[in-house]
Amino acid sequence: MTTAIRRACLLLALALGAAALAFIPAESYAQQSASKSAAAKAGKGEKVCRVKLKYSGETRTWVCKTEQPCCVWHEINYVKCGTTWSGCL
Repeated sequence: MTTAIRRACLLLALALGAAALAFIPAESYAQQSASKSAAAKAGKGEKVCRVKLKYSGETRTWVCKTEQPCCVWHEINYVKCGTTWSGCL
């Protein structure tokens, strides 16, 4: 095989792998509190995540598993539970 063909195969494999990872469902979704007055309560093996968003000033509260990081993107007003292997990606 020539070098150009090997590179093309490698790029194709990387692109397919990245596409497959993008469509894998998240391990868990953040349980957001239903209303501003409702308090999120953590059960066994869970933790409560709370953040005040920079641009909107809204306070978000959600529940994640203890080993998962609490992830927040202030620019798009988005919160979620991360994964243990990729963090907040």
